[in-house]
Amino acid sequence: MKVEFYVLPSTQTADRLIAACRLAHKAWRAGFMTFIRCNDTAQQAEVDDLLWTFRRASFIPHESYSATAQAPVLVGIDQRPHFDNAVLINLNAELSPHLDCFTRVIEIVNQAPEQLNISRQNFVRYRELGHQPARVEL
Repeated sequence: MKVEFYVLPSTQTADRLIAACRLAHKAWRAGFMTFIRCNDTAQQAEVDDLLWTFRRASFIPHESYSATAQAPVLVGIDQRPHFDNAVLINLNAELSPHLDCFTRVIEIVNQAPEQLNISRQNFVRYRELGHQPARVEL
């Protein structure tokens, strides 16, 4: 499994969500099933709304996670996705309990002190699990 930490220069939470939408768009266009994992239902609703509006000329087929969801981009919290070999965009503070479903994990980091601490802890946890996380500057 490939693990990448995409690092943003700003401290704004909204920038993390917009980056998640851009990365989901890119993954979908490349043919990958994608799961955007949020912290809570409020963030899930915000990401769902952003996927409709962040880019005027683009449409990303997505839906909030449900037992019958069929879209190539799912927005959820701690659910196990319906697909394997997918991309995980993790906005949650914790590692997914379903890492075995994913071939690629993307963590989005901004410069807010709390987010930096969470990301550092997750970086260490991925290493402890035997992965070699990479850093990508945005």
